[in-house]
This record gives sequence, C-alpha cells and structure tokens, in this order.
Amino acid sequence: MTMATTRQFSSFSDLLATTDKPLLVDFYADWCGPCRMMAPILEQVKKYLKSEVEVVKIDSERYPQLTSQHHVQALPTLILFHRGRELQRWEGVQPPEVLIDAIRRL
Repeated sequence: MTMATTRQFSSFSDLLATTDKPLLVDFYADWCGPCRMMAPILEQVKKYLKSEVEVVKIDSERYPQLTSQHHVQALPTLILFHRGRELQRWEGVQPPEVLIDAIRRL
C-alpha cells in the first residue's frame, strides 16, 4: 500500500497556493538509484506525520521546466514548502528523522 497521494493539479503554483499544510516535494527520476531509496523513507515520513504534511513526487523527466524553475541540480532533491514559500531543501538521500524534524519545527 502506498501512502503518497496521486492527484492532478493545473499547475504547481496552484498546488503551492492552495495547500495549507507543509508540502514536501521530491524531485526524482525513475533511473535514479538514490531516488528509489527515498521512496520508502518518504512513506515513513507520511505514515509518521499522517495529515500534518502532504508529500508530492515530481518526475524530473516528465516536468523538466518545473525542475529547472526550482533550480534542481541533483536527484533526488527534496524541497519543503509552507504557505507557498520554499523553507528548506536537501539533495541526496535523507534519513526520515531529518525530514520529520524540519516539518515538526514549522
């Protein structure tokens, strides 16, 4: 069972503008080994924080313009947004505690 929600939105900026809770965005690619390692970690974060956070995965190959717009240089890149603003970003695999702590501090 996967905890990440798949939903359509007209634009990423609409998603940022309409989400009240913290938004953790994972920029990834299917061919990226470390990106695949992040998937179960993100599941842990979502399971632990339940409705406190929304986790969104963005395929950098399918959305290169969005990836470029957010200055993603490496994969995976995780960006924490709150109230439409970027608060923090991480490159590479991160332990769940790092992400949970950052979200809990909001």
